[in-house]
Amino acid sequence: MQRQTKTRKLKKGRVLGGLFVVLTFIFLCVLAVSKLKPQGTKEATSSNKTALSSPKSENEKSDLPEAHQSDWNLILVNRAHPKEELFPHLTTVGGVQVDSRIAEELEKFLAAAQAIDPSEHLISAYRSVAYQEQLFNSYVEREMAGAAGSLNNTGQPISREEAENNVKTYSQPAGSSEHQTGLAVDISTVDALNQSPKDVVAELRKIAPNYGFILRFPEGGKSSTGVDYEDWHFRYVGIDNAKYMAKHKLTLEEYLKLLPQ
Repeated sequence: MQRQTKTRKLKKGRVLGGLFVVLTFIFLCVLAVSKLKPQGTKEATSSNKTALSSPKSENEKSDLPEAHQSDWNLILVNRAHPKEELFPHLTTVGGVQVDSRIAEELEKFLAAAQAIDPSEHLISAYRSVAYQEQLFNSYVEREMAGAAGSLNNTGQPISREEAENNVKTYSQPAGSSEHQTGLAVDISTVDALNQSPKDVVAELRKIAPNYGFILRFPEGGKSSTGVDYEDWHFRYVGIDNAKYMAKHKLTLEEYLKLLPQ
């Protein structure tokens, strides 16, 4: 009787042990499958995100210079970002004054420009905020009077508000002109805006980035710069920045949006 009881207990233990092993195996299989599914989904999602973001990364930021919005040569001065007098340390180049830090590159740029056309010369560069105010007001008065050479060249008077709106397309109010930075220059074959031969301007624009300069107000750029096309206004931003902006056809305002603070 004892042997039968012992045999039954042994059989029962084996059954329970086998059942335990089977359940354990099933549990481990379920656990393994549950872990594999989210991982696969996550990898697929990650892959999709990479595929979606890669064009922007490759086309716009793959060769982005290591620059910051706060860099001295990328200072932004316009009507949306006016500045007080900056008092840059000045050096004279070609009869105009510029920030001393760009003097050497400007000399090289001027020499290269004159190799294209000997009549290329510097017309204007640094202007104090006080001088810019005088200049802006003189333009406004000409527009109000309808003087020859102004946008309002009808000879008929217009209001000051209308005149100021006209002037803002080619000159900026005091504190809003980047000429006060000492980093902007007007260079041309003639002392008149948009009168230089187009082929010469095209060549000048092509070589400018080699010396750290860009054509600041290009055709089609008014939506970001707020200023109409100017063939003579070049701005120093540094060689790497200038080459990137030229390659991607960006204005300074557009370029700064790609950079960290």
